Amino acid sequence: MNKTEQLRFLKYMIVGGMNTLVTLAVIFVCKSLLGLNPYLSNAFGYVAGVTNSFLWNRSWVFQSSGNMGAEAIKFLIGFGICYLLQLLFVWGTSTFSPLGAMEWDIYGFTLSGYGVATLLGMCIYTLCNFIYNRRVAFTPKG
Repeated sequence: MNKTEQLRFLKYMIVGGMNTLVTLAVIFVCKSLLGLNPYLSNAFGYVAGVTNSFLWNRSWVFQSSGNMGAEAIKFLIGFGICYLLQLLFVWGTSTFSPLGAMEWDIYGFTLSGYGVATLLGMCIYTLCNFIYNRRVAFTPKG
């Protein structure tokens, strides 16, 4: 990966961190401050996070000037594909490998095989989604 792509990936990771904060903040405001149903609050949080992700990835990470509507549709399709890939990985690893039944106690914190599979699945999602967005959803300059 050349320096331009490394910088692009770093920006992508920063946007991912921002998405997490936006999602959590909206869930908190909706549930705790506005008293909305927790599942509705969760949905609002994820819509805000995905919207934030699209806008920042389009303008800052990939600096795209393509058709916004078409890119939004491709972005959502990529989100779905990458989410399903990570979900299949987590399910398969938790169900069919010895990792699924394992548990580790680390200073009073229990780390399960499912937790490890979830962390690995998140890495798979992140890499697949970056590649998909880079090659399919957005048309970056340069």
